Amino acid sequence: MAKGIFITGTDTGVGKSIASATIALLLRRQGHKVGVMKPVTSGCLERDGKRISEDAELMAFGAGIELTPDCTPYLLMAPLAPSISAEKEGVRIDFGVIKEAYQRLAAEFDYLIVEGAGGLMVPLAGGLLMSDLAQHLGLPIAVVARPNLGTVNHTLLTTFSARNLGLVVKGVIVNRYPEEPDEVSAYAPHLISSLSGALLLGTFPEVAGEDDRARVSAVADRLEREPETAIMLREMFG
Repeated sequence: MAKGIFITGTDTGVGKSIASATIALLLRRQGHKVGVMKPVTSGCLERDGKRISEDAELMAFGAGIELTPDCTPYLLMAPLAPSISAEKEGVRIDFGVIKEAYQRLAAEFDYLIVEGAGGLMVPLAGGLLMSDLAQHLGLPIAVVARPNLGTVNHTLLTTFSARNLGLVVKGVIVNRYPEEPDEVSAYAPHLISSLSGALLLGTFPEVAGEDDRARVSAVADRLEREPETAIMLREMFG
């Protein structure tokens, strides 16, 4: 069975998909078979009569695979909290369906990267939250955080809540880290690591690119040259 990780964020829009796709690409370049999963997408697109998760597509690009229905069990149109988006479509998000899809994928790959939607407290169905899904899948989490003002508070809230909910926190990735950090960004990674008690897995640089795929490739190129990247992957999946 694949070694799995659940990628969450301190908030929506922190770049979970770019971070997830970059991790997938780094593992693929090492010769591993990498699977990806976006269990629930709200705000998906429709293309040629099919619903599409752009986040899952980006992750699949990193992994070098074609998406299957198991990769995206729930594709919801309304860009709302998943529980509301599902209710509007008369859909009930079933953790059993997601776990069965996860297990089929896990049997095919060496590594499996699962990306949540938003943060750990995003509601999915009834009283069930994204954190409950990570627990149901039996996965440890890695937290993607931003580097700018407010990130220490948001990241500590996420890591403390995760541990109180019984989740294993593998560490934190500070994403879109600027080439020339201001004073806030310069101190943020150290403060997050020292105060949260969570390992700083790495800082993923902010890079230019014509689209997200180009940015993922550029970030992976940078990280591949750093010896700390091997440590990050070992800690994340060890």
